[in-house]
Amino acid sequence: MRKNKIQPVYTHVTITDIGAEGKSIARINDMVVFTTYAIPGDIVDLQVTRKKKRYLEARILKYHQLSSLRAEPFCKHFGVCGGCKWQNLPYKDQLRFKQKQVEDQLLRIGKTELPPVSPIMGSEKTTFYRNKLEFTFSNNRWLTEQELSSGEIINQRNALGFHIPGLFDKVLPIEECWLQPDPSNQIRNFIFNYAGEHNLSFFDIRNQEGFLRTLIIRSSSAGGLMVILTFYHDDREKRERLLEAIQGKFPEISSLMYVINSKGNDTITDQEIILYSGEDHIWEEMEGLRFKIGPKSFYQTNSEQAWVLYKIARDFAGLKGDETVYDLYTGTGTIANFVSRSCKKVVGIEYVPEAIDDARLNAEVNHLGNTTFFSGDIKNILNAGFFSIHGQPDVIITDPPRAGMHEDVVKAIVEAGPERIVYVSCNPATQARDISWMAEHYNVEKIQPVDMFPHTHHVENVVLLRKKVSGTGS
Repeated sequence: MRKNKIQPVYTHVTITDIGAEGKSIARINDMVVFTTYAIPGDIVDLQVTRKKKRYLEARILKYHQLSSLRAEPFCKHFGVCGGCKWQNLPYKDQLRFKQKQVEDQLLRIGKTELPPVSPIMGSEKTTFYRNKLEFTFSNNRWLTEQELSSGEIINQRNALGFHIPGLFDKVLPIEECWLQPDPSNQIRNFIFNYAGEHNLSFFDIRNQEGFLRTLIIRSSSAGGLMVILTFYHDDREKRERLLEAIQGKFPEISSLMYVINSKGNDTITDQEIILYSGEDHIWEEMEGLRFKIGPKSFYQTNSEQAWVLYKIARDFAGLKGDETVYDLYTGTGTIANFVSRSCKKVVGIEYVPEAIDDARLNAEVNHLGNTTFFSGDIKNILNAGFFSIHGQPDVIITDPPRAGMHEDVVKAIVEAGPERIVYVSCNPATQARDISWMAEHYNVEKIQPVDMFPHTHHVENVVLLRKKVSGTGS
């Protein structure tokens, strides 16, 4: 067997910056080194874990000096959980680095003339801002370094919490999470304790066995509370006793549901979700509009900041009331329905049929008669025949997933020739790439970053593109 090569250790290295994906950056002999959980100004010892041609990856062995930028992390799980990795950075500096990330990626990848990037819009809430969390049951919890070095036999190995980054079979037990408001923590801890007291088996992902599998908690600004428990197999007596106990302890739960999922993965979008008590949905509200949220529905996980994001998109669209707007990757139609009262007509397109069903229902609930929704492959739908039936778009709003838009979709948008394109993105890197594909025909007129996820590196960005005047190149 070939022995693993011992990677070098570098001492007293200064962290100089934060880059893409929130990674900390240092330089050693003109080589870029990426690590995590450090911030600019920290002086550390680094153990190289991976060598690439143009960069190194490393883990921190020791801190010699802490940066003056540092803040005290507020979560006891910081540094292990993998979420909220920027808790050690003051929020104003988080916003500064997110702004820089947007500017750097648009310039480096977009390679097109840009206006100044507007100051990022921060989130009023920096804790308890999420309306949805997903937890995993595991009979093989993550063990701390202290537990591993103690030499003691660890009998209690159950966990209900989050996966350790990069380890599919290790789960960190969460006692208190700062992402979702109460009673989220109480519900999770009650279920964990009940399961232990009643000897309910936790899922073993390697051997595909066990009873309890996942837990989803959804809440809404309108007061709804949804709990979805997933069981690997059905045991009616144990299942009903647990659900009855949850219902009795938390009468404020308005939708209590369960799933029997014996597949090899945890996704439940293709599974039957069964209502145990209450209604099979909760409601979200925004500017007087109501949105029905089912167990499989997508909705922005920061409800209050979603309103900020959608207002920017509507403002960038510059609607006067007589426009035909196309909303691409419309999901459950939140943006389409949100802007519909400001224009003549909205056409929403989404490749997930179930989402389109929700979009149509939400339009009906809000008595919106000027929205139509279609499911299918966007690049195939956007053609001359479709436009002749539903109208040529004056404005296109697009909000694709992190991978951005397929090049064929970009070509279809350019061929449609709307006067304005509003591009909402959760990944400025792929957004910049897509903008570069449109640069021959469209100018970037406005750029507005929005922070939806405090204490993480993630950032949303809204860009307004305006069609170039024919023959002038500008």
